[in-house]
Amino acid sequence: MSGLDPFELRITIERGDIDALGHVNNVTYVRWVQDAATAHWTAAAPPEEQLRLAWIILRHEIDYKVSAVLGDGIIARTWVGGASKLRFERLTEILREKDRAVLAKARTIWCPIDRATGKPVSVSPAVRAGFSRGPLSGQAAAL
Repeated sequence: MSGLDPFELRITIERGDIDALGHVNNVTYVRWVQDAATAHWTAAAPPEEQLRLAWIILRHEIDYKVSAVLGDGIIARTWVGGASKLRFERLTEILREKDRAVLAKARTIWCPIDRATGKPVSVSPAVRAGFSRGPLSGQAAAL
């Protein structure tokens, strides 16, 4: 699998994901965004980079479109947009499996950190080329 390919993670809604209104709680969508990003990195990144790097979130933006309920099959579809040495824009769509309706869309800015020091660290040009679709621009680049 290439890091450039959109990655899909199948998710099962658990009873604890449901809020008082009878649908999936907004916080659960944020967790799914993180779970999909982590699974994509694990599936596509070189093992030596996985040992060297961890990722922290600098910013989440999420738009909720349609509610999900217990029993819905869910797919989190994710890919990396633009990137700089220290910022990666990750885009995610949360889909209902049966009709692929978009339930939510997220844009998250991630920063790579060195696992040993916990400090931000540049990714190699190979990782940037293997995951991102080009340079990061706008406000995300300035974070």
